[in-house]
Amino acid sequence: MSFTVAIVGRPNVGKSTLFNRLTGKRHALVDDQPGVTRDRRAGDASLGGMAFTVVDTAGLEDADEGTLQARMTDQSKQAIRDADVALLVVDGRVGVTPMDKYFAQVVRKSGTPVILIVNKAEGGKASNAIAEAHVLGMGEPVAISAEHGEGLADLYDALAPYDKSEGKEADVVETIDTPMQIAIVGRPNVGKSTLMNKILGEERVLTGPEAGITRDSITIDYVFKGKKLKLIDTAGMRRKANVQAKVEKLAVADTLRAIQYAHVVVLVIDAEQPLEKQENTIASLVEQEGRAFVLAVNKWDTVKDKPAYEKAIKARLAMVLPQVKGCPMVPISAIEGTGIGALLTACFKVYALWNTELGTGELNRWLESALEAHTPPMVHTRRIKIRYMTQKSARPPSFILFSNTSEIPESYMRYLVNSMRERFTLPGIPIRVRIRKNKNPYSEGADNG
Repeated sequence: MSFTVAIVGRPNVGKSTLFNRLTGKRHALVDDQPGVTRDRRAGDASLGGMAFTVVDTAGLEDADEGTLQARMTDQSKQAIRDADVALLVVDGRVGVTPMDKYFAQVVRKSGTPVILIVNKAEGGKASNAIAEAHVLGMGEPVAISAEHGEGLADLYDALAPYDKSEGKEADVVETIDTPMQIAIVGRPNVGKSTLMNKILGEERVLTGPEAGITRDSITIDYVFKGKKLKLIDTAGMRRKANVQAKVEKLAVADTLRAIQYAHVVVLVIDAEQPLEKQENTIASLVEQEGRAFVLAVNKWDTVKDKPAYEKAIKARLAMVLPQVKGCPMVPISAIEGTGIGALLTACFKVYALWNTELGTGELNRWLESALEAHTPPMVHTRRIKIRYMTQKSARPPSFILFSNTSEIPESYMRYLVNSMRERFTLPGIPIRVRIRKNKNPYSEGADNG
């Protein structure tokens, strides 16, 4: 991207709506109540063929030092310093407030160029606010409606001077494969954001003793040993019965989307707390979505009998989620930064397994030996005849099993999947097997023409 744009302003002026408009996706959570956005979130944006990076920020607030609001404001100020240009957004329905004037000074002192935006100006309703906005001393304001897409041509003209591409098409050729996407999930306050910051080596996302600080799923690019990653910090997921507030429901839905689009999901658990039903539920969601799975045990330094603890965790997972049997379990300390390299290495290993492609020949040689070792059972007094198997796709490995019947008992299918895991060394990743009742095309009498 040729330049970076930070969207700033007091709470509830429409910053996240503008972010979603420029990125063309509903990346950021939007609600009528103020203060929904807490972390800064970056996205790829385009406007009239002009490509740039846009950063959504928390609402600027004059808050006491050490509070969550103060830490949110610090994140916003850092986004302003890092940007090539800032968009200071005011609410066209409300007009310029004393808080707008105060934070106009904050942005001006940063030294970053600023464009004044009067939002919610659909249908010319913000004429008074546009007139008032001149008192901020930031030149001619740009009137837009982020929700309705009005005024974007004027915004394009205001941003054009900062476009460093000079109208040239990007000629950068990708030299590294598509980034691996890693979603970091878990219950609230288990150390997900602290882990994210430790990986990045900076206080990139908000952390603190308050549970549920993270709301939006925050995606950040990172390079580990020369390989591109997209790290996704997500909101904590409580039991469904405990999720009442609308914003928390939106945050949980955002986390579920992050799982759906991730390649690898890291489930963070707290070593000081027992493995609860909620962790089982999250792991089950990961398996259902077919994602590769890694278990990160945080606060490992507090565990006294480490071998016994590890054995108990693995036994528990094998019992409640046999689908992820053998998944990597990585001890870490998010605060101290121990185990980070091992965790990312484990992610790369399961990612490679998740992309496994098996040749039809080796697959059917294994199948033949598996059938000989354990003959398929009878169904309705009829012997099951499994003819052959092919791989349909990877990510996760998915197969089609051809048989004379589609009624193969679940217990026998589990046997085949477990045997396949052992033979081809595929621990901890989902394996999909679909049964198809069909003739073997190589059998006698089949039409091979």
